[in-house]
Amino acid sequence: MAQAVVDRTLDLASLEKLADSEIRQKLTAIKGIGNWTVDIYLMMALQRQDVFPSKDLAMAIAVKEIKDLALRPTILELETIAQTWKPYRAIATKILWHYYLNRKSSKK
Repeated sequence: MAQAVVDRTLDLASLEKLADSEIRQKLTAIKGIGNWTVDIYLMMALQRQDVFPSKDLAMAIAVKEIKDLALRPTILELETIAQTWKPYRAIATKILWHYYLNRKSSKK
């Protein structure tokens, strides 16, 4: 990604104006960037509110614990659960990360 920015084949400022799907297409075309990275970029750098990183392990663990599930939910199950959080899935994600981190640090 750094090389693409230096080579000017990727203009980060121009991404802000694009739809999430267009950003995902541009970024995942770069070797080493996957959907999780794009989700985090959309949430953190661009402050998009309806992004959900369904492949995030901490998210799966937090949902399992909060919903008292026997098994950690699959990606598809997480995506289904997260539908009820639309259009604020990124906000729900940050709350669940906070829960996960606090739970993890309280066990020390």
